[in-house]
Amino acid sequence: MTLSPYAPIIGLFALAAAFALISVAGARLAGPRRLNKAKLEAYECGIEPSPQPVGGGRFPIKFYLTAMLFIVFDIEIIFLYPWAVSFDVLPIFGFVEMVLFIVAVFVAYAYVWRRGGLDWD
Repeated sequence: MTLSPYAPIIGLFALAAAFALISVAGARLAGPRRLNKAKLEAYECGIEPSPQPVGGGRFPIKFYLTAMLFIVFDIEIIFLYPWAVSFDVLPIFGFVEMVLFIVAVFVAYAYVWRRGGLDWD
């Protein structure tokens, strides 16, 4: 009887699911249950949460600019590592493409800088 080529993957998923379920059930059974008011409140880094309007408030643009800056540089690093590893194999085309990519990243960085995303009040 031959095994399907997907049998190891299915087995790994089954093992991961069993481990997750056993861990959660074990923690529920073995862990202490001493609930109090502080544990039931939302966690805000030790700072009392400020009241929010009923319909939600508007977020300052700095939150979105910071997220965009993180994503831009995160993606840049993801592309720079493989390029640096295979730099000796790539011809001049790889170098030109990476220069264009870094220019595009710099444009996004300049936009965030111009909009004040790097200035914290």
